[in-house]
Amino acid sequence: MIRRVAAVAALVAATLGVTAGAASAHPAPEPRAAVVTLTYDASRAPQWADAIAQGAKNWNAADHNVRLAPASSSSSADFVYVATTGWPQTTLGPIVPGGRTGQVQLGQEAVDEGYDMTRIAAHETGHILGLPDDYTGPCSELMSGHGPGTSCTNAKPNAAEAAQVDRNYAGTTAAAPSLPRRTVVDAPPALAP
Repeated sequence: MIRRVAAVAALVAATLGVTAGAASAHPAPEPRAAVVTLTYDASRAPQWADAIAQGAKNWNAADHNVRLAPASSSSSADFVYVATTGWPQTTLGPIVPGGRTGQVQLGQEAVDEGYDMTRIAAHETGHILGLPDDYTGPCSELMSGHGPGTSCTNAKPNAAEAAQVDRNYAGTTAAAPSLPRRTVVDAPPALAP
């Protein structure tokens, strides 16, 4: 009886292409980095709600180890969006959960000049995620900001920008120490402070 069970087991293993103690023909999947969730509060920028939501969706579609989600309360947010009358400006990250809170000021002056609201929101969120400006870049580069002009409405990060954000958050599992933060003002050079 034991021989029959062993023979049946060997037959099943052979049929399935598996052998006891042998390595699988498929390599083990690479371990994924822990996903960092950053929460935001948009309650102080209600007229920007759709642009903020779309910008966050664009970043979430592009990045693998950081996710943006609305906060359960304004006091628990990792960063906040605020509507202002001036030019956009943002805390330069990367902002991490439990660290110093970041702020995105979504400036109406840029909208009045003709810049796309969703591009502005997504671009400013890129600063929160640790990306600097590159005004000489093409429209396909989100962090080129106002450089390509008002006709540019691209609000999606390109592969290089997404990869940099993934590197910024690789291995981030706990709050970083509170370091001095820099604010990036996204005004055209003639208007920058």
